[in-house]
Amino acid sequence: MSHTEFSPAAASEATHRTPTIIQGGMGVAVSDWRLARSVALTGQMGVVSGTAMDTVLVRRLQLGDADGKMRHALSEFPYPAMAKRIVDRYFIEGGKATDAPFAATPVVSEKPTQAQLELVVAANFVEVFLAKEDHDGLVGVNFLEKIQTPTLASLFGAMLAGVDYVLMGAGIPRHIPGVLDRLAEGQSVEYPLYVLDAPTDEPVVTTFDPMEFGGGEIPWLNRPRFLAIVSSATLASMLAKRSNGRVDGFIVEGASAGGHNAPPRGKMQLNERGEPIYGKRDAVDLKAIEAIGLPFWLAGSYGTPEAVRQALETGASGVQVGTAFAFSNESGLLGSIKTEVIQRCKSGTLDVVTDPLASPTGFPFKVLQMEGTVSEDAVYQQRRRVCDLGFLRQAYRRPDGKTGWRCPGEPTQSYVAKGGELAHCEGRKCVCNGLVANIGLAQTRRDGTTEPAIVTCGDDVETILQFLPSATATAYSAPDVVRHLLSGVTEQETSQSPSMVAV
Repeated sequence: MSHTEFSPAAASEATHRTPTIIQGGMGVAVSDWRLARSVALTGQMGVVSGTAMDTVLVRRLQLGDADGKMRHALSEFPYPAMAKRIVDRYFIEGGKATDAPFAATPVVSEKPTQAQLELVVAANFVEVFLAKEDHDGLVGVNFLEKIQTPTLASLFGAMLAGVDYVLMGAGIPRHIPGVLDRLAEGQSVEYPLYVLDAPTDEPVVTTFDPMEFGGGEIPWLNRPRFLAIVSSATLASMLAKRSNGRVDGFIVEGASAGGHNAPPRGKMQLNERGEPIYGKRDAVDLKAIEAIGLPFWLAGSYGTPEAVRQALETGASGVQVGTAFAFSNESGLLGSIKTEVIQRCKSGTLDVVTDPLASPTGFPFKVLQMEGTVSEDAVYQQRRRVCDLGFLRQAYRRPDGKTGWRCPGEPTQSYVAKGGELAHCEGRKCVCNGLVANIGLAQTRRDGTTEPAIVTCGDDVETILQFLPSATATAYSAPDVVRHLLSGVTEQETSQSPSMVAV
């Protein structure tokens, strides 16, 4: 079978333009289509988060899709019958009752059903399509390697919408370049899953066949460029040499960045606040990165004009900035959270903790201390443990040889019954539900309570005040961020930054 003769409306020709600013792909729809679009329109690269997009699409539809954007994008989906099934199942005219729970989203396993695949593919298509609609700016999508089962379908959905770049970190994504190559050719793909206690000679893989998915029809697809998010020159070199396809560049992320951080090298040591201690061994050898010969961007406390200039002087193509965009007008964060953070920045009362236990992944996770969120011990203790989104679950080999799934954030009895150690549950927070809550899509439980939020940002969060247009201003826009970050460099300097190698 071969590609059909139609192509997705949002698909664009592969571009060799190199951005100076990459807007980070944050949280669950913090970096949503509106933010990515606004950054792309400035001439820099906007990035949507590809995490939990199926849940986000379902809940937006259940809230009534007031502006019609979800249904508009679905009307452009290359598989109309699938789009209709999704709308028919989840859309609620006028929105669900305030105290009614959102419909459950099926957790994707290593062998997803057709219905699960349709939802994941469509959700990623929708977000990228809206971010790219009616302009030719650069739009990327960010995924976590730790979240493996939806990855293949998510990539396909983003590619259907003509995504320009794929960014991935939180693991070693050496199989992604080959997946992009094969999907662009309409071929079936597979992705190896990390399964605890599984024999190395019995790999567990998840698969996706675009032809089977589409009933023998698949649009022509462009192969997006792939940027791996790394925290060491060693990892970057390994990915450049041993990936199963072309790596196009790197995001070099330091430990001060928001969200998940790479753990310190060597034995974990904690400071008096219980945070991991990073030392000289964790500093990235930028000369070694540059010697690889691929474009790279620096991330983690690079959200100032001086830092942008410094990055360019080291040979970087530019910087990736997250926190500054997270609290801009266009991001998906609740307005109440943005307002409080900016007010507390002005009063100097913000506190960010690098929590080594919060994330079920085992990676250190930046948590902004805010009243009413799970950063408060009372809120954390009061929340009933439940794992109903399951994006950060860990696969493990069951005694019967089959693949099971568990999460240290789930009810402790359940986790232990699946062979997990009780000690691994200590301090674990439901990052999945918390991140969904901070964009206004919190689940309502049977007892009437709603899931509390968890807010993450970089250590340098107080620097967001520089983007306010005046001393009395209480908000700023994504274009304000771009404009200020580039104020210290000339157009000639940005145009002379290392560019992508044409292939």
